[in-house]
Amino acid sequence: MADKSFLDWPFFEPRHKELALKLDEWAGRELKNVDHGDTDGACRDLVTMMGQDGWLRHSGAEGSEVLDVRTLCLIRETLARHDGLADFSFAMQGLGTGAISLFGTDEQKAEWLPKTRSGQAISAFALTEPQSGSDVANSTMTATPDGNGYVLDGRKTWISNGGIADVYTVFARTGEAPGAKGLSAFIVPADTPGLKVEERLEVMAPHPLATLHFDGVKLPGSALLGEAGRGFAIAMSVLDVFRSTVAAAALGFARRALDEALTRVTSRQVQGAPLSELQMVQGHIADMALDVDAAALLVYRAAWTKDSGAPRVTREAAMAKLFATDQAQKVIDKAVQLHGGDGVRNGEAVERLYREIRALRIYEGASDVQRVVIARQTLGAMS
Repeated sequence: MADKSFLDWPFFEPRHKELALKLDEWAGRELKNVDHGDTDGACRDLVTMMGQDGWLRHSGAEGSEVLDVRTLCLIRETLARHDGLADFSFAMQGLGTGAISLFGTDEQKAEWLPKTRSGQAISAFALTEPQSGSDVANSTMTATPDGNGYVLDGRKTWISNGGIADVYTVFARTGEAPGAKGLSAFIVPADTPGLKVEERLEVMAPHPLATLHFDGVKLPGSALLGEAGRGFAIAMSVLDVFRSTVAAAALGFARRALDEALTRVTSRQVQGAPLSELQMVQGHIADMALDVDAAALLVYRAAWTKDSGAPRVTREAAMAKLFATDQAQKVIDKAVQLHGGDGVRNGEAVERLYREIRALRIYEGASDVQRVVIARQTLGAMS
């Protein structure tokens, strides 16, 4: 059983603890029956399940609601501990419609948020391009004004939920100024003529990913999210919220790895005694527990800071994302080692975690990019 004492930390209100405990109970009951043989089908089923049972209502904010980052982090941590694909499915509903929640008009929110929060529609966030990953300002996909609307041309790649999404939040160059100041954000329904799935991308931990081709995709003016030329700021604001949740997912993976390791070392006998009696093994367990708690402190500091009214948590979120994902990799590696040969057996929990964690150190800002962000924020505070 995963440690839940952190729910009593002062970062949380009683409602957060109640939600986390209820979700843990639900996930333990419902997620064990999900068939992962068909990744696309599993994601659709998971979105439907989470929508019907009310969990997706936390993925977006309607009316006077606001996105509660502590809630998002607790949900992602809990789901990741139980099932990586469930975490992915929840996260993409939030990230895909994050810009709509934060910057959409009342009409845009009314059209899409009820669908994504109920599980009736799957969303995606289309930012990365073949030649620009972390360097968003280098995006080349264009959105050319056309009467009262726009025409989109270009490609997006490594798009989560690509190929199964019903709606994409897409960032393209409208050209108001060079670089970051010339991007805008758009809502693009998946059935819009000219939008094609060019390639499905296979990765070490199966998730629905694709390269999308926009060939003369015509959009009405009402598809623009926020102001023209503000797309970069919109993207960064969304990532500012959701980057902490990536760290929370890594934390969930690490907690599961620690749980699996504890079960292994207390039940596995070596020369007539449990593995846990070996001092070297105890040292590994101590390091794993330390890394988990340190990551949790950084994750929930960032989430609490944002929920307390900070306009941006760039430094806090970058620290949480960098530390939690890097340390989760180490915790999981130790868990694999403690499992011996079983640790690399296909289908074992720690083997699955080993494949799941690696991507988190890359997407939504690779580890080295986070170091640059942290350094610039720290140096900037000196000026």
